[in-house]
Amino acid sequence: MTTPRLSRRDWLKLASAGVVSYSMAPWFSQLADAAAPNPKRKRACILLWMNGGASQLETFDCKPGHRNGGPIKEIATSVPGLKISEFLPKLAQQMHHLTVIRSMATKEGDHTRAAYHLRTGYLPTGSIQYPTLGSLVAKELGNEEAALPNFVSIAAAPFLSPGVYSSGFLGPEYSPLMIGNQGYWFGNTGNYANMLKVQDLLPPKEIAETQVAARLELVKQMQGEFAARRPGMSSASQQAAYQRAVRLMRTAASKAFDLDEEKDSLRDAYGRNLFGQGCLLARRLIERGVPFVEVTHSGSNNVGIGWDTHENNFEQVRQNCATLDPAWATLLTDLKERGLLDTTTIIWMGEFGRTPIINSQRGRDHYPNAWTTVIGGGGVKGGLQYGKTSRDGSKVEENPVNVQNFIATVVQALGIDHTKQNMSNVGRPIRIADAGSKPIQEVLA
Repeated sequence: MTTPRLSRRDWLKLASAGVVSYSMAPWFSQLADAAAPNPKRKRACILLWMNGGASQLETFDCKPGHRNGGPIKEIATSVPGLKISEFLPKLAQQMHHLTVIRSMATKEGDHTRAAYHLRTGYLPTGSIQYPTLGSLVAKELGNEEAALPNFVSIAAAPFLSPGVYSSGFLGPEYSPLMIGNQGYWFGNTGNYANMLKVQDLLPPKEIAETQVAARLELVKQMQGEFAARRPGMSSASQQAAYQRAVRLMRTAASKAFDLDEEKDSLRDAYGRNLFGQGCLLARRLIERGVPFVEVTHSGSNNVGIGWDTHENNFEQVRQNCATLDPAWATLLTDLKERGLLDTTTIIWMGEFGRTPIINSQRGRDHYPNAWTTVIGGGGVKGGLQYGKTSRDGSKVEENPVNVQNFIATVVQALGIDHTKQNMSNVGRPIRIADAGSKPIQEVLA
């Protein structure tokens, strides 16, 4: 029998209406595969967030032969003349899909403020609640009727800066579904397969479906009455989260989180760890129409802020890259083979870079003055080096890029007008990218 080729719109309508049941789960991947190469497919974004601020000097802007460069060697890539760290051999063969921006020049050297700046495009203020990038993209590219959330955050570290995961003045409907962050900081990441599932979606087997439906309807009524008496952000957030959970329960959408559907060989290629399997989950979510997914890398064991290499920098970066390299390289290959790379923009960044000067503990400290981000995939020219730092890595010599211009470039690559405004919580319109920002046209496809 030939599988019916429903449009994505028809599929999402069926899913959100609860018509699709778990018995139809085998169809899900086939329908997603058929939709992937559709030329009308909406764009999507995957953010690979390097928690703590990765060293540019041991990843994408090495300084071999200079005392600031340390012992790290460069290797050739798939792009003639473009070299990166020896710690990233698999990614080196994928550099024709990526553009390295080596001239980031920002001002914030504090983890919390810098993370907020990079992920919202604005510095924190006491009055305006700025939305994070994922929420902005979810609003512009998301489907309100979709069973899956429009913004998923994997292995996040919200305790450092809760504001960077907030939908801010856009409202709770654009907040992220956060998974894989259970036990963060304490190293409870061994059971990553369970961490990457949405918990408690299925009702107890002893409860009949009619009972479940009746209970859900009762809770809905009670929530409505409570919200009517006590309107505000808290009750609206609770309602939005609850409704999202119910949509997942009543459809086959939750199968997106079942990594056991993937071949063992592919799972091995991504890496059997929280970050690697998180990247695989990101692909599965993007494939099913989620417009924004972020995967946080908090070090080789996803413990603490593992890229914050004040001590033993070289060994720590080597260990971190051992999980980053296969996961990112496989993600690019996987997206390409499924016809998704041309519509999926990938961002690699952290809060800032690391100091060119190696400290007394063989570490590198916070350094926002001259560092590196990487973007690629949809809407971006691959195989480019943009900007340049000095021989010692201490300053930007060509094409400095600030946060505002970087955000404008990312959203423009996604087909979003960076000058668009949203009404803030203080009644003032706020642009997606700050006034005066300009996308880097040399980078955009």
